[in-house]
Order: sequence, then structure tokens, then C-alpha cells
Amino acid sequence: MEVKIGVQHSPRELVLESAQTPAEVEQLVSEALAKDGILSLTDEKGRKVIIPVAKLAYVEIAEASHRPFGFTTR
Repeated sequence: MEVKIGVQHSPRELVLESAQTPAEVEQLVSEALAKDGILSLTDEKGRKVIIPVAKLAYVEIAEASHRPFGFTTR
């Protein structure tokens, strides 16, 4: 699953692939917002991303899309 995180005053968004379900990520975001603390997510390679909730602009949760590669016809 793909998670995109917008951070205030940053021109680029953070993108990570997570093995967690969309519901789990949504719950982690909601809990972090309620506690006014930090959002901590782990990607598929075990790397942790920690963002202060005060700096969050948005969190986009989407199923990973498998894009075709190489030469394809439609």
C-alpha cells in the first residue's frame, strides 16, 4: 500500500510503501492527531518515518498501483 505524506513548508511529499492495511494506517494517523504527538510509520523495508503532527499537511492512503513497464500496447 502506498502512503503519501505532505509536510508543511516542504515542496516535496514523503512517499512510502507500507505492508500495513489502509485501516491500520488511518488508525495510526487518527491516534497521532488526537494525541497531538508524532506520526510514526514503517515501510516495507523496515525503515521508520517519524513526523510531528503539527507539521502534517495531509496524508493520502492508496492501494499500490501496478504500472506496466516496458513497451506495452493499450
